[in-house]
Amino acid sequence: MSHSENHRDKKASRREFLKKGAMAASALVAGVGTVSAKGVTRTPYSAPLPKSSVLGAADRLRIGFVGVGGQGFNAHVRTVTNMDGDGEGFHSHEYNAVGVAVCDLYAGNRDRAGALLEKARTTRNLGDYKVQTYEDHREMMERDDIDVIFIGTVDHWHAQIAIDAMESGKHVYCEKPMTRYLGEAFEVYDAVKRTGKKFQVGSQFCTERKWHVAAQMIDAGKIGPLVTLQSSYTRNTPSGEWNYYEMLKDVTPSTLDWNHWLGKVDERPDFNVEHWARWRKFLPYCAGILGDLLAHRIHPLIIASGAEEFPKRVVCLGNHNITINQLGPEDRTVTDNTQLLAEYPSGYSIVVLGSTVNEQGLPQIIRGQEGTLYFGDGTIELRPERPFADLVDQELVEGISPGASIPAHIDNLFDSIRSDTDPNGNIDVAIRAQTVISMAEMSERLGEMVYFDEDTRDMSTGSGRKLETLTYGTLSPS
Repeated sequence: MSHSENHRDKKASRREFLKKGAMAASALVAGVGTVSAKGVTRTPYSAPLPKSSVLGAADRLRIGFVGVGGQGFNAHVRTVTNMDGDGEGFHSHEYNAVGVAVCDLYAGNRDRAGALLEKARTTRNLGDYKVQTYEDHREMMERDDIDVIFIGTVDHWHAQIAIDAMESGKHVYCEKPMTRYLGEAFEVYDAVKRTGKKFQVGSQFCTERKWHVAAQMIDAGKIGPLVTLQSSYTRNTPSGEWNYYEMLKDVTPSTLDWNHWLGKVDERPDFNVEHWARWRKFLPYCAGILGDLLAHRIHPLIIASGAEEFPKRVVCLGNHNITINQLGPEDRTVTDNTQLLAEYPSGYSIVVLGSTVNEQGLPQIIRGQEGTLYFGDGTIELRPERPFADLVDQELVEGISPGASIPAHIDNLFDSIRSDTDPNGNIDVAIRAQTVISMAEMSERLGEMVYFDEDTRDMSTGSGRKLETLTYGTLSPS
């Protein structure tokens, strides 16, 4: 057999293999036949069928909320009760869940959230239970009649509340990022594995179905070996990102336990209402856009990749020159533009760009050696790479739902609790995302390319010099 004949046979065999993989992936993705038009395979996506029945009152989930300020009230309390600002429903999910308790260090937040839960109870005849409010989350954890805890506090309280909740027998929905630092994220991870409780990180993009469809396509070999996954989250906020949060006049040392709010923070300033209201601007309490905006992009990319690997090394650049020059050096300590690159042991990389001073971002793209996936609103387009055009068929998957929806994300957690399955933003996705976020913060603040050892959970430089994993008190400010 000549070399050219052998090459043609190999290509034919490869094409047959890819076609079989494509057929299997189409069955996974769509559950329906495909239709060809103009050389492009168009795959209409069929969403899962609605639940066949509504669980009875005996299966009702009882919810406690810790941290009911902006996100905790609007995304957690209002979504679970399905009550908008006028007390009307705003989504179609049937949770069969009731909010029975709220906790917040600020009395105004406690009263507002408690009143909404009571309004839901009375106007919808949900039962004769009593809605209770707490200042200290530990008192709430003593109750054995709460099934799920929602955490909407400042980042540096996430770990302790999550662990306390699971140790007391409760499932957890925790706002992103998972924790402030990586060491405590692994403490949460270990607690999930030890207790067997469900943990869901609160990024609704984990339930955006297109990323799960992409994972199926990649697993089926449709684009060949992974090369690069990219995304971005960009805004342009001239007045300064997060400065739109109101500094309430009645938040004072007499209405807020400031020392308790600071928790494990090492540098403990005197009472500062701006730090309370706009804490995402200050490094002691968060990682800025890395943990806030970019978490929404990192989690879904990890899901699409298969969520199996921890990053091998991460490098991150960032500064806040524009915001500081325009608003003054006291405005913030977090960056206003950030670029991170994470490399994984099998060779692929993740590229994520974030900004609050320019809103032009990167398109959502996943590159493979043989094909590339392009993402739209509920769509995925697979385009073959030129050298593989005779092996890989172009394909368009349409009508993928749900999109990025907080009600759908919460519904996924409740369903996972009842069916004993893993939620979309589960602990294995969350810990891998937090590793990227924490390594990126270390890289940016230390000026180093940071390497991670999955077995020891240690950090080092490329030369092998061990780095102290950032935690409270490692750097200033912290």
